[in-house]
Amino acid sequence: MHNLILILIIAIPVAGYLTERYLNYLNSKMWSPELPDRLKGICDENEYRKTQFYQKDNNRLSLWSSTFNLVILLLMIISGGFAFVDNLVRSITSHPVLMSLMFFGIIGLATDLLNIPFSYYDNFVIEKKYGFNTMTIRTFITDHIKSWILALVIGAPVLALITWFYYKTGKSFWIYAWILITVFTIFINFFYSELIVPLFNKQTPLQEGSLRTKIEEFASKTDFHLSNIYIIDGSKRSTKANAYFSGFGSKKRIVLYDTLLKELEEDEIVAVLAHETGHYKRKHIIHNMLVSILLTGLTLFLFSLVVDSPALSKALGAEYASFHLGLLVFGILYSPLSLVIGLIANYISRKNELQADAFVKKYNYAVPLSEALKKLSVKNLSNMNPHPVYVFFHYSHPPLLERLKKLE
Repeated sequence: MHNLILILIIAIPVAGYLTERYLNYLNSKMWSPELPDRLKGICDENEYRKTQFYQKDNNRLSLWSSTFNLVILLLMIISGGFAFVDNLVRSITSHPVLMSLMFFGIIGLATDLLNIPFSYYDNFVIEKKYGFNTMTIRTFITDHIKSWILALVIGAPVLALITWFYYKTGKSFWIYAWILITVFTIFINFFYSELIVPLFNKQTPLQEGSLRTKIEEFASKTDFHLSNIYIIDGSKRSTKANAYFSGFGSKKRIVLYDTLLKELEEDEIVAVLAHETGHYKRKHIIHNMLVSILLTGLTLFLFSLVVDSPALSKALGAEYASFHLGLLVFGILYSPLSLVIGLIANYISRKNELQADAFVKKYNYAVPLSEALKKLSVKNLSNMNPHPVYVFFHYSHPPLLERLKKLE
């Protein structure tokens, strides 16, 4: 049995890698030396050419990083690297919870360190080359350190409790783990902007003025109670513009990147916020959270069916079965089902985006939103002519031209 599992945990990542390479190839077939007719009036020849160069540079980096990570994973599986780490933590402690924490701590830290060069190249070579990166080396380093601290403060206790549930309750651990993750998910959704974001960015309330007045007038018109409008210093890391909505009830807030204020007119900014409001009014946020919670429960239940199988740990060359090795192998075996779920989630997300756009259109902000989408796509060098198959696999938002057509 463990030989079959070994074949699967090698074949599945390889299949995923080849699929991704093929999707990128299909996308590249959509490139052309001349500006396509359907993009005329949205960008000019130079902007379109620059977008293609940017996509090619990113694809090249993606090829190198994904190839490197696949090779490392296969070497760890075939050479017994994961079993070696398992033996290492067993030589330090016999406590099952501490073993899990140390195992995933070593694997997680090593993975992050090995990928730092790719992250550095992405930010300080590619993003800088196209005028996006504004991050300093100090910010780059402190971001990683803060992420490690968050993993210790938040991730480690959650993992420790889930592991403890397993060793205390056996196969029924998934119920307790599901409750824990559900409570954690709801908590994070309520307090993400207050607790997590300030660790990385500064948020300041939007000052009184014509923009705030227009936003509040729109909120009043749509019966959307909103008092928390914040500006985030996104320019600390990139010139790319964005906006997002977070929280529920009295904790809900709209966050605008300072770069967004520089790129768009006031009516266009209101239109972007109207889109985010549309998500809230259509209850997309709470629906997405509920679906995420249900999928988490399904995943944990499926894991509980095989968690105590010695074949999972033996497939990695380990002498003893353990929760952490079982979780690692299950994560790889679960990938195909995760892909299917992701495709469905992306399809629903694209429908939700169009519904939010329809909400904007209902309140006569279709033209400003169209202009905002065009500006942001050109500014961010987005792929405005992606292959439909690539869109099906990867896009959580409809392509620009589809959104513009619907808004018209």
